[in-house]
Formats: sequence, structure tokens, C-alpha cells
Amino acid sequence: MKVLGIIPARYASSRFPGKPLIDLKGKSMIQRVFEGAKKSTRITEVIVATDDQRIFDEVQRFGGKVMMTKESHPSGTDRCAEVASHFPDMDVVINIQGDEPLVDYRQLEQLIDAFIEPKTDIATLGNLSLTQEDVDNPNRIKVVVNAKNSALYFSRSGIPNSYHSKGNPLENYPYMRHIGLYAYRSSILQELTKLEPTALEKIESLEQLRWLYYGYSIQLVETTIETPNIDVPEDVEKVLEFL
Repeated sequence: MKVLGIIPARYASSRFPGKPLIDLKGKSMIQRVFEGAKKSTRITEVIVATDDQRIFDEVQRFGGKVMMTKESHPSGTDRCAEVASHFPDMDVVINIQGDEPLVDYRQLEQLIDAFIEPKTDIATLGNLSLTQEDVDNPNRIKVVVNAKNSALYFSRSGIPNSYHSKGNPLENYPYMRHIGLYAYRSSILQELTKLEPTALEKIESLEQLRWLYYGYSIQLVETTIETPNIDVPEDVEKVLEFL
């Protein structure tokens, strides 16, 4: 199985402009993501996908591989699809979030393992460990799964409605905290970029709801490996503590 790891990285983040280039104890965030992904011996190639010359230059500076993509892409998935189209021999593509500076290669390999099952088209990660802060934080995505560990719904809100306010213990929560790493069959990734946006996706600002709406199955792989990501400037301190 040939696997392409792509790290979409854009400079103009609405919540944290320029975050791929922030310094994290002597290395840029994009360098830490790239080096973390490269630790996997099962990923055939790792490439940063960007539309910004500053990020392009930084990746070249530390010796990574990088491709310039269109500025018009509405999501990281679309950016990944553009790069993946240049590698038709790849079987699986992993979308490695550029705001995961402590990405663990073992997480990536758990995703790769999901494609041993020939029916898997899309896979992502979930963690059963939840805190009240996670439930209340709209930047921490929650996912409900079915009996076959496929996603039923993703939300920024605590789901089902009012569950935690009724005194139910967190350890009995019927859903996972979503960890935003995705893997796709190469052909499926190209299909996803042709789908029209949906109302649910726009309301939640979660593009994976578009895939579910059109009938694609997203396999949830449970992991106990969790590393902090950087959504907003306030998250930087948590990462620095780990480093």
C-alpha cells in the first residue's frame, strides 16, 4: 500500500494568522508537523501543500518537500486533492493537519491500518477521553458513532442535547472527541472535492458533514494517543508545556 501524507498549511487563518510559522522552541510549527509525520516508515511521501510563499520558503529552508497550490481552495481537503492528483500511483492519502505540531506517527499508522479493510473509503480518529471543558469548547469536535464504528454525526456542541446538564457522568458519554486527522482512498478524495456544500456543513462549519450527507462512510478509529493542537493563540502554551 502506497501512502501519501499531505500537510495543508495556509497563512491566512481567521483565528490565528501565520500560525504555521510560529516558533515552538526553536522550530516552526510546520517543521514540527513535517518531522513528526516523517517518523512513520509506512508513509511513502510527505509533502506540505500551501498557497503562501513564506510557508513555501520555510519548508524549503528546513529541507522538507512542498508544493504550491491554488489560493482559491475553500478547505484543506481541496488543497490535499490538488497535490494528490499529481501522484496517481498512491493508494491512500492522509490529510495531516498543519496545526498538530506534536503529531504522533503511531496515530497516522492507526489510520493506515483502517485501509486493510477494503470497504474503508474514509477514516479518522476519535478518543473516548472527554473532559467537561471539551464538551463545552466549540473548538473541540464531538462525534457520534454507530455499531460498526462509522460516524453518525459530528458537532461543535455537546451531543446528545443537554446530556451533561442532566447529571450524567462524563465516562458514560455516548460519543468521542474527534481528532482531526483524515485518510482517504485516493479516488474517494477526488470525488469529495466535487460535492456541493450543504446546510449542515455551513451551520457547524465542519466539512465532513458534507461527506456524510452524500452517503459516504467515515470509519472512526479509536486511539488513546492524543496530542494538543493549536487552534487559537491560547493553545500555544499547552504545546510548549509538552515540548
